[in-house]
Amino acid sequence: MIEVRQLAKHFRDRKRGLVKAVDGVSFTCTPGEIFGLLGINGAGKTTTLRVLATLLQPTAGSVSIDGRDVVREGPEVRKRVGFLSTATALYGRLTAREMVEYFGRLNGMPEAALQARIDELFTRLEMHEFRDGRCDKLSTGQKQRVSIARTLIHDPQVMIFDEPTNGLDVLAARTIVQFIRECRERGKTVIFSSHVMSEVARLCDRIAVVHQGRMSVTGTVAELRSHFGTEDLEDVFIRALEATT
Repeated sequence: MIEVRQLAKHFRDRKRGLVKAVDGVSFTCTPGEIFGLLGINGAGKTTTLRVLATLLQPTAGSVSIDGRDVVREGPEVRKRVGFLSTATALYGRLTAREMVEYFGRLNGMPEAALQARIDELFTRLEMHEFRDGRCDKLSTGQKQRVSIARTLIHDPQVMIFDEPTNGLDVLAARTIVQFIRECRERGKTVIFSSHVMSEVARLCDRIAVVHQGRMSVTGTVAELRSHFGTEDLEDVFIRALEATT
């Protein structure tokens, strides 16, 4: 389970001064649920997700993952979290298999269990044909599959997706969407950020619209459609933004 309470993350910028990237965000996400974050670029979505993944420390507020505080218990939180974004950031000179092995070892997996898990994931994600290919020679879709395998190798209970289909072709994006759906079916806790409204409508149990670091509205897709009087999720998003400006 994810519990976020009055989360804030502020930065100092030489030109803009104090930037409140996240300013008092609160929400929960339970096992077997996909919680969606919607917002324009710069709204604070990615900053929020990076705090959840322990990549950034919050300025104020609290975040707990499976009862562990992200600041005080960062190593324990990282054992429970998988973070996937479009920016795969793979080591180009490693092969697909070497890349996934490396992250399995970082997570302290026993060697026999690691090799069995790699074979399972490579079969499931249809990666065997490029398992020995260097990451810098792989296609965009293949790189994203390596990133998925790297994210899944330690079988985390909490999955964080930051616009994972951005820039992918239809087939690669479809693989990601199916993978996210499977995470929910397996009872994982899932946070999902996307600009693709059709994905949000198909995947998310609840969504929150984030604007200027704050959450403007939260609810199920059906609740927000009813509240704003439109079936078009893009119109819901625009009207939610207009309500906060």
